[in-house]
Amino acid sequence: MDRNRSDLFDNWESYHKTCRELSHAMASRPGSQVRLAKKTSNLFRTRQEAAAKTLDVRRLHRVIGIDPADRTAEVEGMTTFEDFADATLLKGLRPPVVPELKTITVGGAVSGLGIEASSFRHGLVHEMVSEMEILCGDGTIRICRPDNENADLFHAIPNSYGSLGYILRLRVKLLPASPFVKLTHQRFSECTQFLSALEAACGQNPQAPDFVEGVAFAPNDFTLTTARLTHDRGPVSDYKGMQIYYQSLRSRREDLLTMRDFLWRWDPDWFWCSRSFGMQNPLLRRLLGRWMLRSSSYWKIQSLYRRWQFAERMHVMRKILHLPIERCESVIQDVEIPIGKSLEFIEFYFREIDIRPCWICPVRPLDAAGNWTLYAMQPGALYLNFGFWGSVRTSSDKTVGHYNRRIENVVNGLGGRKSLYSTSFFPEDEFWRIYNGIAYQKLKAKFDPQGAFRSLYQKAVLGH
Repeated sequence: MDRNRSDLFDNWESYHKTCRELSHAMASRPGSQVRLAKKTSNLFRTRQEAAAKTLDVRRLHRVIGIDPADRTAEVEGMTTFEDFADATLLKGLRPPVVPELKTITVGGAVSGLGIEASSFRHGLVHEMVSEMEILCGDGTIRICRPDNENADLFHAIPNSYGSLGYILRLRVKLLPASPFVKLTHQRFSECTQFLSALEAACGQNPQAPDFVEGVAFAPNDFTLTTARLTHDRGPVSDYKGMQIYYQSLRSRREDLLTMRDFLWRWDPDWFWCSRSFGMQNPLLRRLLGRWMLRSSSYWKIQSLYRRWQFAERMHVMRKILHLPIERCESVIQDVEIPIGKSLEFIEFYFREIDIRPCWICPVRPLDAAGNWTLYAMQPGALYLNFGFWGSVRTSSDKTVGHYNRRIENVVNGLGGRKSLYSTSFFPEDEFWRIYNGIAYQKLKAKFDPQGAFRSLYQKAVLGH
């Protein structure tokens, strides 16, 4: 770390003062719908502008304390994983699961689900949380643990997307860090061989690697990456400048990164999406890399692109000029598929979607996974998360969201689950069947009876 990080830390007095102010602000708005005022977002669904009060939670962006002996951290909900990881690394520790993009917040990864290449060992981000403080719709702040009087709210926060309450503070378990991470890349031309090797790498034994992930470059081109913590020194790679991490997967057999650079290996190029912004051009990369090689930069441009409806304006111009219009449907998805059904999903994927590359991350939920109300998974079972972000050519005879809806149907048919950070097209009755609507409505009536927060369906599907 190359800067003074004293700004990473808050204190309990400041935290409690902010909480009192937020509680008062919420309680003074009975019957009013509320939205967060915040600096960052990693949602990809379009939100409709609607009248709603804003709640300024931007002050809750630091780590309150780290206990090296107990290996736990008290962290505020709006703290980015970049800052959280930096604070823990100062103590020789690390969060067990660190999502790939720097500006994802700790609270956001819990309420919206977060995974990484360590998830086959440690589950999802929320499975490392032992306590939360939640601001509810009436202004009450509830301390929630899996074994106290608010256990029902604790278990319902993952996948709730702020529709039941906002996370103010979390107690998160930590693990020892190391100075370096050693990576090994294996290439496969056969999908079945790739899946077999990936499943074997995720074995539940002491010899298993610390991190496992894969990338599908084409139907006959897969790369499996396994990585281990190490104290062994050597020449390290740097993917924050001219080198591009995902391109190294097919050109290198082994690699060595610092712990911090490993955590953020995907961030400078937003996995591979930097190519859409021209940032894989060596000249632009050299000229603009200092400012652009960061996922938040791409996100800001993407957000402006959507806000100003550039695609729609270009279509109008091409129509006026009698030029052909290529119709595309945005497909931004992360889905989890049981390992036994993954070959079937991959065959469907390259047959009908074919966005290249595709990220493949194994996830094994922990023993308590069946208790998570809105995103229950089979404890101990291995799933593969497929992340694909791009667009698919479509035509005027296809309905809006044709390919996204097709993905939803296939995922459900294979016993999988779809993350809700991107646009969804579920009919309401189907949505609530999948995401435990009966339990959700009871929790909504208990913790937000006046509807201060929009419902999960309103947020995830209707874009409110």
